[in-house]
Amino acid sequence: MPDPLTASFPPAFLWGAATSAYQIEGAVREDGRTPSIWDTFSHTPGKTAGGDTGDLAVDHYHRYRDDVALMADLSLSAYRFSVSWPRVQPTGRGPAVQVGLDFYRRLVDELLAKGIKPAVTLYHWDLPQELEDAGGWPERDTAYRFAEYAGIVGEALGDRVEQWTTLNEPWCSAFLGYGSGVHAPGRTDPAATLRAAHHLNLAHGLGTSALRAVMPARNQVAISLNSAVVRPLSQDPADLAAVRKIDDLANGVFHGPILHGSYPPSLFEATASVTDWSYVQDGDLAAVHQPLDALGLNYYTPALVSATAETAAGPRADGHGSSDHSPWPGADDVTFHQTPGERTEMGWTIDPTGLHELIMRYTREAPGLPLYITENGAAYDDKPDPDGNVHDPERIAYLHGHLSAVRRAITDGADVRGYYLWSLMDNFEWAYGYGKRFGAVYVDYATLTRTPKSSARWYAEAAR
Repeated sequence: MPDPLTASFPPAFLWGAATSAYQIEGAVREDGRTPSIWDTFSHTPGKTAGGDTGDLAVDHYHRYRDDVALMADLSLSAYRFSVSWPRVQPTGRGPAVQVGLDFYRRLVDELLAKGIKPAVTLYHWDLPQELEDAGGWPERDTAYRFAEYAGIVGEALGDRVEQWTTLNEPWCSAFLGYGSGVHAPGRTDPAATLRAAHHLNLAHGLGTSALRAVMPARNQVAISLNSAVVRPLSQDPADLAAVRKIDDLANGVFHGPILHGSYPPSLFEATASVTDWSYVQDGDLAAVHQPLDALGLNYYTPALVSATAETAAGPRADGHGSSDHSPWPGADDVTFHQTPGERTEMGWTIDPTGLHELIMRYTREAPGLPLYITENGAAYDDKPDPDGNVHDPERIAYLHGHLSAVRRAITDGADVRGYYLWSLMDNFEWAYGYGKRFGAVYVDYATLTRTPKSSARWYAEAAR
C-alpha cells in the first residue's frame, strides 16, 4: 500500500472531497422542492440501471450533520457540494423558497463550525423541469434564469462561502443531455447540443456577474470543466485532425469563450453542417469572458482518437455511456479507441500522466490563474469483509498516482491550490444508478450506514 504523500504540497493546499445535490440529498418532494430534469429522467423506464432514482439517494438532506462530522474525522479541509436549483427556486424563476435556502445555510454553518471550508457549485445538472419544458439549455432564456438563481444563492450564502463554482462540467449538460441522450433530459439533437453549449457559456458569464454584484470582493468565482486529454492513435495528419476536432468540441467550445473571449474558428468549420451559430448574439462573448478567480479541472481518463475512413455508426468507445447517438456533433469521421492499461469499474483507463498533462495545458492556457482539481476519483466494486471493514487498495493506488501527478505539476510550476476527491461517499451515479461506487466512504444502501473505506483513512493521513 503506498505511503501517504508527505512532501512538496503548499502549506495552504486544500484537501477536499466533492458531492452533488441530486446524487446524495434525497428528500426530493420535501420543503417545496419540485422535480428537476434528473427526477424526470430517472423515473423514465429504461433510462437508469435497474430503474434507480435519486428519490432517497443517501438521505444527506436529513443526515448532513453526521456527514459533516465524518468529514471532520477524515481531516478534510474543504467540501465541495452543489445547491439543488429546484430546492431553492422550484420553477426556475421568481422568489426563493427560504426553507430550501435554509438547508444550505445550516450545512455551511455546520462545515464552518468544524473548520471545513465550504465550496459551492451552483449547477450540477439538476435543471428545474419547468425550465426544460420551456426549452431547456438550448433556449437563451435559461441563461438569464440561471443568473437570477445565482444572485439568490450568492446573496444568501456569500457572507460565509468564499469559493464559488458556476457550472460543473457543462460539456456533460450539453453533449450528454442533448446529444447522446444518456444524461437528462435525454434529447438527441446535434444542433440543440451546440445551442445548449453556448447558452451554458452565457449562463456562466451572466451568473459570474450576478454573484459579484451581491458578494464580498474577497470571494472566488470559478467554473469546473471536464476538459478532455485527447491523444492521436498515430501521427498521421488525419489522426491529428481528428484530435483537433474533438479538442474543439470537448475543450475549445468552453475555454475559448470563457478564457479568451472567442470560439475556435476550427470549431465553426467542423460544425457548419450542424448549425450556423446564429444564436451567438452581439455582446455574448464579452458577457461570457468574465475574469475568473480560479479554474476547476475534473479528470478521470484520457481519450484516444483516430480518423475514420468511412462514417462510423453506432456508439463510440468514448467513455460516456452507451447510445445510438453520438455526443460529438460534426465528428462522425472520428473513432474513439480504448486506451491501453489497467481500468476502473467504469471501464476507464487509469493514467495519471493525463492529469499532469491537463494541469500543464491550463497553466499555459490561462497563465496566472489558480487551478483546483475539483473532481478526480475511481469506481471499484467495493464490498465489506466479514468484520464490516471495506478495503480498497486499488483506490489508494489510484489516488496516490494522481496526487503524485498533481505534486509533479506543482513542481513544474503549476499553481494548483487544492484537490477534491470524487466522491466523499458512494451515491447515485447518474444513469448507472447505484451500481458504481466512487466513494471514499462506503454506504450500505439498505441501511444507509456510512463506513469509511481504507482509502478514506489513507486520504485523511495524506491530508494531515
